[in-house]
Parts: sequence; structure tokens; C-alpha cells
Amino acid sequence: MITIADVKKDEEVKAIMYMAENQIEALGFTEHSVRHSSIVSKWAGEILQDVGADEHRVELAKIAGYLHDIGNSINRNNHAQSGAILSYNILTRIGMNYMDAADIMMAIGNHDEHEGLPVSDITSALILADKADVHKSRVRANTTRMSMENLNIHDRVNLAAEKSIVYVDKAAGEIILNIVIDTEKCSVMDYFEIYFGRMQLCRRAADFLGKKFVLIINDVRLV
Repeated sequence: MITIADVKKDEEVKAIMYMAENQIEALGFTEHSVRHSSIVSKWAGEILQDVGADEHRVELAKIAGYLHDIGNSINRNNHAQSGAILSYNILTRIGMNYMDAADIMMAIGNHDEHEGLPVSDITSALILADKADVHKSRVRANTTRMSMENLNIHDRVNLAAEKSIVYVDKAAGEIILNIVIDTEKCSVMDYFEIYFGRMQLCRRAADFLGKKFVLIINDVRLV
């Protein structure tokens, strides 16, 4: 079985992820580097494991999480679809069977909130993990010195996010996204302005996994 370790050491993957981050940086978006991909990979695997998926499905979720943004190497627009096709070609080349590669392709193709839907367990875990990564470390170093008023809303929200974590509460049957926001840097409403659609998608993803999605911001539980 092809593992996440196999994917991470592949030279083609390294080259494409490098170019993806270069383009995202040139466009001025928040960080989408190996740091983000590694966190999404880890959380997607943990979510599937905690909802009872077998080891094989968990590994596929980790791989989908790691590769989900490689389409940014082509263009930010439609990056989910282009990344899905890139991933399928890479994974089959390194020896993954067609069915598993197609499962990952489908997940990556559906992770973006503009046209994505939770159509599988892997897709759902990927959506939840990806949308959960809001944090000040994602803001470019060259923008952190700017005043908050001059930052775009994505940078303001990420810069204000002191902590974010997503996890499954098995006893309660919930998938919880817990965020701590410095409200002196941005308001909670700023968060919802750009993340409302993503949170709706997270709710649908949790529903697919048979769980209830719960958002906690600054210890306030939002169901």
C-alpha cells in the first residue's frame, strides 16, 4: 500500500508543491505551504480514525490532505479540480491502485467551498481539516508589520487567530472546531464574513460522517 511517507518523499510531489506555494505567495494569499498541507493531512487522518474508519481509509485521508492544494501550481482558480487530476496521475505513477487514487481524486476535487460537496468519508474529513486551519502563522511575514486597517480581511482574521483545532468528541457524537480569536485585532463577525460558507460545508461534512458539527469561538459554543 502506498503511504503518506511514500508521497512526501516523491520528487515530483516536492516540485509541484514548491511551485504551488510560489504562486500563492506571488498572488498575496495566506500561506498554503507544506506546513498547511501537513496539518490538514494530520487532522484528516485523526478525524477518520476517531469516527471509526479502518487504517486503510485513514491513510488515504492523510494523503488527500497532504496533496489537496497542489492545483495551486497551475492556477488558484479551479485549483481543487486541477489538483485532483494531478494527484491521480502522481499516485498511479508511484503504484497506487486505481480505485484508491480515484477516491483521493474525488476528495481533492470536492474540498473547496465554492463547488465542493462531502461525497465520501475521505472528502468529509478533508473538508473539516482544511477549513479548520486558521492561524496567525499563515500570515506572510512581510504583512505582519502593516497596521490592521491596511491588511485584507483574510490576513486580519488569520493574524487574530491565536489557536485553532478540530477534533471528534466521541461521547457527544460531535466534531468540534475550537478557535481562539484576539478580538482586539478583528471581530468575530470578520471571521464569519469570510468563513460562513466554509462552516456550512463543515456542517454538511460532519453530517456525512454521522456527527454534529460544533463551532466554539472564545469559549462560546455555536451549534
